[in-house]
Amino acid sequence: MLYVVTGPPAGGKSSWIQARARPTDIVIDLDRITTALAGPGAPQWNQDKLLVKVAQRARFAAIDEAVKHREETDVYLIHTMPSAKAAARYERLGARIIAVDPGRDVVMQRVRDMRADGMVAVATRWYTQQAKAGRQTASRQSSRIW
Repeated sequence: MLYVVTGPPAGGKSSWIQARARPTDIVIDLDRITTALAGPGAPQWNQDKLLVKVAQRARFAAIDEAVKHREETDVYLIHTMPSAKAAARYERLGARIIAVDPGRDVVMQRVRDMRADGMVAVATRWYTQQAKAGRQTASRQSSRIW
């Protein structure tokens, strides 16, 4: 099964997966890929443009390969804000789309406390996009499929 986990930055997407995924499952997380590709001593939330570009390419390659194996093992993909094209692809692949959101106030506080300054803008954009789409997201305790 392919699970596409969406939600704002610092919303709990990784925690949602960690609570469910088995050691043999595939987890594709751009933050983890970026950290893995960064040099020694790099900050955990490294947003260096070149590093992120390389990590995104690695993520695309990982997705392309992992979806071939979704019948053998569960694949968890974190995709904060899938485009319409990406959402359509996930739908064709039979993905379950999981929205994880503990609420704007909680997210904004977490972003201010734990993430790079630019993440406030990303979180704001996520909530703006959700409002425009009319989607409602679930709390971390009761994530739902939409």
